[in-house]
Amino acid sequence: MFDTIIAFLQDGGAFIYPIALVLVVGLAITLERWWFLTSTLNANKKALTKVQKALSQGQLSQVSEAAKTDKAPILSVLQAGINRSSQSRRREDVEYAMEETLMEHMLRLEKRTPFLATLANIATLLGLLGTIMGLIAAFSAVASADPAEKANLLSASISVAMNTTAFGLITAIPLILFHTGLQSKTVSIIDSLEMAGRKLLNALAADSQRG
Repeated sequence: MFDTIIAFLQDGGAFIYPIALVLVVGLAITLERWWFLTSTLNANKKALTKVQKALSQGQLSQVSEAAKTDKAPILSVLQAGINRSSQSRRREDVEYAMEETLMEHMLRLEKRTPFLATLANIATLLGLLGTIMGLIAAFSAVASADPAEKANLLSASISVAMNTTAFGLITAIPLILFHTGLQSKTVSIIDSLEMAGRKLLNALAADSQRG
């Protein structure tokens, strides 16, 4: 099987190499983003578990204490809201403060993920371009070949030229799937940050009613 893969790549021509480079870059981005998003998601879950009781009871000082020692994004969003609530109790002001911090984290969460969709498109286009260039070379070679050998020569040349399209698709399809998976993970983290913000707003509203 390994020999078959090597032969497939060798028969693909020069365009196999840039497609392979796209695949390597795409896999590197996928692994880095997957590790970052997974660690962020786990950190948020642990932090929320730690402060959930205090948050539901309106004990915001405990949330602030946790935020001093834990750098989880969910706690920084909550801390931004708590800081603003000490200056203004208006719901809109607190919400704006948390949204600002949320946007900062969104930039980090979504960083480099869109490149995967671009790389998938590049791989597909490189595959098609390689096939077209291969077909042009094949027809040029057949034009000066012996008539008896033209059919076999053309068939073999077309088969080789199609390798780049196949490899382009083999690269593009996983990258699209990885892109979708990372986007889903990012949305899940953002939803958890927004949910925590809502919990804080509800806690502040309940505290205002008690006051």
